[in-house]
Amino acid sequence: MTTRCGALGGAIVAVLACRVLAPVSVDAQENVRSQAALDSLAAFYPTNEMAAEVPFGPGERARYRVEVGIFDVGEGHMSIEALDTVRGNETFRAVMEIDASILGFKVHNTDTTFFDTSTLQSWRYIKLMNNTGYHGTRHYEMYPAEDLWVNEDKEEESPDRDGPLGSSFPLDDISFIYFMRQMTLEVGRTYTVPRYFKEDGNPVVIKVLRREVKKVDGGEFNTIVIQPLVQTDGLFGDGGEAEIYLTDDDRKIMIYMKSNIPKFPGALELYLKSYEPGVPLNPDARQRAASGRAERAQADTIQGR
Repeated sequence: MTTRCGALGGAIVAVLACRVLAPVSVDAQENVRSQAALDSLAAFYPTNEMAAEVPFGPGERARYRVEVGIFDVGEGHMSIEALDTVRGNETFRAVMEIDASILGFKVHNTDTTFFDTSTLQSWRYIKLMNNTGYHGTRHYEMYPAEDLWVNEDKEEESPDRDGPLGSSFPLDDISFIYFMRQMTLEVGRTYTVPRYFKEDGNPVVIKVLRREVKKVDGGEFNTIVIQPLVQTDGLFGDGGEAEIYLTDDDRKIMIYMKSNIPKFPGALELYLKSYEPGVPLNPDARQRAASGRAERAQADTIQGR
């Protein structure tokens, strides 16, 4: 039986999954982060001409404050921890972790996605749930050549152990966020992206609603506001009316997210607290990132920040 607190905990996890996350003033944080640290990352992760031209890479980390209604309930982060390999495919290993508590119900969940550095498709997706009254694991492996996903935590005879992939280049809840960050998003446009790894989640619809100046813990940002709609139950279904605010620049960092919680007063909100850039693998993307940091640092100096 699902309790009200249990449903809320699941809602918090669901929102944090279909989202990507929020930080403290991105520009200020980048100025604080030492160039020596970025140089060290660049030396450890050499460029790769076959990698996708994306604005993120190993070392990137965004931290968020989590609210439900008027209450602070915890913190979360989203980061690209390192590179890894899955069945010979080079992947980003990205982690989203949330630690929250409300009405005596505690949520500590970690989602890890392994998505391809070239195609951005997901090869592996692991959810670890450590909540009050419930502990569980979901370990999904994607096999595009066999048109199959497999939940490794289910018994072989279980009816929901496996199923057909929804796409030859599948995306899971977390990798979808990174995928959106490399999209060209035009206000007023609606994009249909049939790439969710389970068939019943497709198509994912992304509406680009407006531009807006948004203030969060980390500062004030020019943003572009999008509404993702996933064809499954949850906070990114039609009832959640979720909105995600991405920085209106080439980085597309998620600085804020809001979604209604079904059958619960108030909304779930994520506020960016701090951000640390990573190093893109593609040489052109890395050069653009370095040029952007230099331009923002110069602008901050001129404005006396």
